[in-house]
Amino acid sequence: MENNMIKVKLSKKALFRCWANWSLWSHTCYNWVRMQGIGFAHCMVSITKELYKDRPEERAEAMKRHTEFFNTEPEIGIICHGLAVAMEEQKANGEEVSGELITSVKTSLMGPLAGVGDTLFQGVIVPMVLAIFIDLTLNGLTSAPIIYAIVITAISVGISYPLFMYSYNRGRVAVMKLIEGGLLNKVLSTVNILGCVVMGALIASYVNVNSGISFTASGVEFNLQTQLFDAILPKLLPLGVTFLCYQMLKKGYSAVKIILILVVIGIIGNFTGILA
Repeated sequence: MENNMIKVKLSKKALFRCWANWSLWSHTCYNWVRMQGIGFAHCMVSITKELYKDRPEERAEAMKRHTEFFNTEPEIGIICHGLAVAMEEQKANGEEVSGELITSVKTSLMGPLAGVGDTLFQGVIVPMVLAIFIDLTLNGLTSAPIIYAIVITAISVGISYPLFMYSYNRGRVAVMKLIEGGLLNKVLSTVNILGCVVMGALIASYVNVNSGISFTASGVEFNLQTQLFDAILPKLLPLGVTFLCYQMLKKGYSAVKIILILVVIGIIGNFTGILA
């Protein structure tokens, strides 16, 4: 019977709709039981509609399979979707691909890909781009929020769509080579360095901490801020405060506690004249 089966090839339209539906509705009906499971099933509607056009029972089985628990980072994690689509296509064409295998591939990759995606997209790209456009907004560019939305959307599309098509066309083996081959680590390292450069510039521009200490020696007044810090190591105090906040975050302090500590330090420093 399988030998007489007409081979089904997914159209570009179905693939595009799958990617677009995930990008737009990945958190549809998000809940603690299935997490992104409903969103995953939603993006598979166009796929199962073409693959199981005259086989409603198999389509229902596939849709039910894709409502199971799923949780990953949307931009990088979309690799799971490309693989799932490719395997569904193989299964619909009579190849020995079980529903359990499709599910196991999704669940085995969603965690590692979430780690990469959260680090790259949520941890570096979004904060870096957001910081740049906050700076532009503070400098009077009123259209900066709109431009930010356009830029971050373009970056998201530029990352997610090629990865989706790559994983669909190349399959699981190629994806594992990509993950294990060190390319992603090199990308992460490069982006992290760029992020550090941008954050360093923002620290120098927007973190203002000045010493108010001055004293007289041999009849000459010496101002610690202007004659030492500004002359030798400008912005040393802002950098020190930033590292202090970083260390407190590493030790588990919440953002609210850190803000309160900085307020107390600022009040005491200003009252005693240590800070100006």
